[in-house]
Amino acid sequence: MSHNLRLNKILLTGGGTGGSVTPLLALVDKLGKKDFQYLWIGTRKGVEKEMLAKENIKFKAISSTKLRRYFSPLNLLIPFQLVIGFIQSFFIIIKFRPQWIISAGGFVSVPVVWVGWLLGRKILIHQQDAKAGLANKLMASFARVITVTFEKSLRDYGKKARWIGNPVRSQKSESQKVRKSFNLKSDLPIALILGGGTGSVFLNNLVVDSLKELTKICQIIHLTGKGKKLKIPISIENYYSYEFFSREQMAEAQTRADVVVSRCGMATLTELSYLGKPSILIYLPGHQEHNARIFEEYSAAIVLDQPVLEKTFFIKKVKKLLNDKKLQKQFTKNIQQVIKKQASEALAKIIKR
Repeated sequence: MSHNLRLNKILLTGGGTGGSVTPLLALVDKLGKKDFQYLWIGTRKGVEKEMLAKENIKFKAISSTKLRRYFSPLNLLIPFQLVIGFIQSFFIIIKFRPQWIISAGGFVSVPVVWVGWLLGRKILIHQQDAKAGLANKLMASFARVITVTFEKSLRDYGKKARWIGNPVRSQKSESQKVRKSFNLKSDLPIALILGGGTGSVFLNNLVVDSLKELTKICQIIHLTGKGKKLKIPISIENYYSYEFFSREQMAEAQTRADVVVSRCGMATLTELSYLGKPSILIYLPGHQEHNARIFEEYSAAIVLDQPVLEKTFFIKKVKKLLNDKKLQKQFTKNIQQVIKKQASEALAKIIKR
């Protein structure tokens, strides 16, 4: 028991999607578990519970919702769910007694941060996306420190802000372990297609429509998303679809891909930046567009607009990137410049200091 009292206690919070989870897991990797004890507060139905079970981090779910930006009767329940989440957070924080509460976004974090501030805990918010989401706006004034991925976000938060980049877990060591989990040919380039944490129905349909053409010139590894298995009547040569990747498989797929087609969540974009991958980015309309535009400004990727994107144009762009070695080289160089490196170390330093 006395050993536990000496441990620094950190309460991590966020979820709903994997995007708000991965930077904080990178921080846990950096701080380690010898001197720190962690508890995670997340949503009941998000992917975070499963992700954290693999990391042996204790998890508690609280009542949570999200603001729907269209008329929905569910929006009327938000004040009640916030109050319930507030009460649940109060008892969890009183019992766990953390020194720090850290969030990388997600609506579930809001009552946790508000309660933490009332109870005098140190609060750190990490702003991943180029444009601040509503949850981070609601939490910002209660934070002692706000770390940001992009330099332009410093002006959103004033003196509290620190530009560190976006924490990412080491991929290189993982990819060495399972070099051959995909049964691929050595004479055809590899295109990896990622539809984001929950899978993209739009991207999945676009890929299915384009398969006949694309599999003539490359092998495709396609991550469709859990529960989004594609109904393709016949098996197609050079096409491999998966609903879910383990961390090792993701590391290997990203390492081996010649070209990546991806959604624009910051966790994935950060990995692509670190690995220097020539990429085609198709943003989900909303905050992802702001992330994609920064990569476009750096001439670091081809950015395609979902609202006007159709099969013929998509195939043309994939073929262009696969065939143009000079463009691949340019993208590899430029994408590595977009995101500041050593973010995990910078974040760990703030906590230790």
